[in-house]
Amino acid sequence: MIEKDVTVVNKQGIHARPAGSIVRVATQFKSKVELVKGGSTADAKSIMSVMMLAAKKGTVIQIRADGADEQDAVQAIIALFEGKFNEE
Repeated sequence: MIEKDVTVVNKQGIHARPAGSIVRVATQFKSKVELVKGGSTADAKSIMSVMMLAAKKGTVIQIRADGADEQDAVQAIIALFEGKFNEE
């Protein structure tokens, strides 16, 4: 299992479009991928689960992945956050 922290930096936080982007990327990998905010854990392959985190700008999210391609999965999702989900 690999775990990395990332900060939500886009202005609108994780709303429907970024959540959809996370799900599209996460489903490309065989590994189990989760996002953790505080005590809440979301399945990164479920748009409703990701949106339920209600992560606003400045929120620190932990990305967890477990499986054969866990490193690639985490790096791909980090790239989305760092790219501000192409919103700005």
